[in-house]
Amino acid sequence: MADPLHIDIITLFPDMLSGFLNESMMKRAQNMGAVTFNLVQLRAFTDDVHHTTDDRPFGGGPGMVLKPEPIYKAITSLKREDSHVIFMTPQGTPFKQTKAQALSSKSHLIIVCGHYEGIDQRIRETLIDEEISIGDYVLTNGALSATVVVDATVRLIPGVLGGEGGTESESFTENLLDFPQYTRPAEFMGQKIPDILLSGDHAAIAKWRHEQALKLTRKNRPDLLE
Repeated sequence: MADPLHIDIITLFPDMLSGFLNESMMKRAQNMGAVTFNLVQLRAFTDDVHHTTDDRPFGGGPGMVLKPEPIYKAITSLKREDSHVIFMTPQGTPFKQTKAQALSSKSHLIIVCGHYEGIDQRIRETLIDEEISIGDYVLTNGALSATVVVDATVRLIPGVLGGEGGTESESFTENLLDFPQYTRPAEFMGQKIPDILLSGDHAAIAKWRHEQALKLTRKNRPDLLE
């Protein structure tokens, strides 16, 4: 197996992430040597007795802004030649399956979780390689959005999913939503599965699934077909 993807996550709330990283696919990925995680407490890079990480914004306005010094120290202490530094922010580029695929081939990710009104712009301009948003809404902090990016990325590392299913036909892989799925029993509460799925005709089943994926995409996400 290739060297594992190493992911450092800089956050004020590492406990929000520790449980997630040690369950399900994330635990499996670590056990098989596909990925390693390191939760970095931003307060550890402060110098004052109160471990201050934020201050009021210049120019006034509501909220607080994460100070540049702790984030600078945290990133530079972790950064290496192959590092890719990501800042989780609603102002970032929308996160998509193609981005998860690209990130899964990296060797080192540093994910910076925002909080309050964000981080000092000087850090964004000098140390951040990419800004990512998981949707058009605002969360309390970037830890939750970081879990989305980590999960979507790590599960695409070859071998992580094992025998539980491939990723080639999943939603968004070909700009289509996934087709309807059924399992046993063949009849449940008077509802039967489509006859085509019992036909054994794999070509016909593939055609039906593609048609269903197109139908669902047109209904729920027509923007993907554009």
